[in-house]
Amino acid sequence: MKFKALLITLLVFVSCNNKEKKTDTASNNSTVEKQSEADLDLEVYDFNGFEKFLNKKDDKIHVINFWATWCAPCVKELPYFEKLHAEYANKNVEVLLVSLDFPHLYDSKLKPFIKNKKLKSKVIALDDVDMNTWIPKVDETWSGSIPATIIYKNNERKFFEQSFTFEALETEVKQFLK
Repeated sequence: MKFKALLITLLVFVSCNNKEKKTDTASNNSTVEKQSEADLDLEVYDFNGFEKFLNKKDDKIHVINFWATWCAPCVKELPYFEKLHAEYANKNVEVLLVSLDFPHLYDSKLKPFIKNKKLKSKVIALDDVDMNTWIPKVDETWSGSIPATIIYKNNERKFFEQSFTFEALETEVKQFLK
């Protein structure tokens, strides 16, 4: 069942990729903008490198959101994670946005998206094609669909395969503050 879900997800990735829009880079302004976006420092990890973010034992509340620029529900909820980052940073809450965008789209889609949306939360990219291996390591119940979110503090952990409103996200984080 999980394999079928992953196969469907992969087909969605491919079909979304074929619908990319071409952008005009003829003007000097867009060329300068593209260059500054390419200069954006994006940390890229395979799962072995990424795994350290899933298991920190530092008394902080970690909110890890798996998303992609092509995922409409993911993009819709990103402002809620940004608001959480802004309002709870002084309460030992860290937000990590884990992009599952395709590597060949980092410069043309992901980096411009990060810049245009002025994301303040830490954004990293997870580039590991062996989804059947790493998805169950994130959470045994995860089908692989996004958005997906983990909230944890030390050994206490909750996994969500859903979209959030700010209120729902805040409610879940507040349970870890108690």
